[in-house]
Amino acid sequence: MEKKENIILIGAGGHAKAVIDVIETEGRFNIYGLIDLKENVGKKVLGYEIIGTDEDLPKLFNEVKNAIITIGHIYNVEPRIKLYNLLKEIGYNLPVIISPYAYVSKYAKIGEGTVVMHHAAVNASAIIGSNCIINTKALVEHDAIIGDHCHISTGAVINGGVKVGNYSFIGSNAVTKQYIEIPEKSFIKAGSLVK
Repeated sequence: MEKKENIILIGAGGHAKAVIDVIETEGRFNIYGLIDLKENVGKKVLGYEIIGTDEDLPKLFNEVKNAIITIGHIYNVEPRIKLYNLLKEIGYNLPVIISPYAYVSKYAKIGEGTVVMHHAAVNASAIIGSNCIINTKALVEHDAIIGDHCHISTGAVINGGVKVGNYSFIGSNAVTKQYIEIPEKSFIKAGSLVK
């Protein structure tokens, strides 16, 4: 059996639990540990230890080359951007993580460090940027373009040809009309109909 590569998870809250579940189900990586705040070091999340803080990332790079950002993005995307830039600077590989229970068309493109959660669907010719969360049961339709550092929340529907600007948050069960443009740094509330 092929030895799995190790991966470090950056963030140890609720979103990290959901990503752990996806990584375990996908079966490509072995979770080496999590990075979080100093006061949480030594604690465990779903059996995986919090092994350090952001300051330990350069040192950990000697042992582990893969990392994924597992802090959520609701009101503030800045921590995810800062971590992404830090990981890139150190030289970490940020793999795309896709749940085997998601559907991603072979004609879609997904940027590094993006996680596609259980039962999400990404259809033909959709393009998703780097460091995005395509959350549980989200739908990204054909020809949609999702910018970098976006969170498409649980059950949200991005219809065909929609462009979502960088750093945007689309709330749970929000629905967009097809072929519209959503500007950068947009915050779309849960349940919204975006025309």
